[in-house]
Amino acid sequence: MEFKVGEIIKMKKKHPCGANEWKLLRVGMDFRLQCMNCGREVMVPRKLGREELPRIYSSRYRLECG
Repeated sequence: MEFKVGEIIKMKKKHPCGANEWKLLRVGMDFRLQCMNCGREVMVPRKLGREELPRIYSSRYRLECG
């Protein structure tokens, strides 16, 4: 699965603030995600991100932009 900066992804696991939508800010050796509810940014190593890929089930960016 290929990811692009600016995509909005939904994850099954929620952030402590209650949101499950994240914006991809950086894709490289790791992923930088920003919570769409509280604005908190987190870094996720690519290895962990690959393990968590089954938890990503939607991309609003892809649906809107083709």
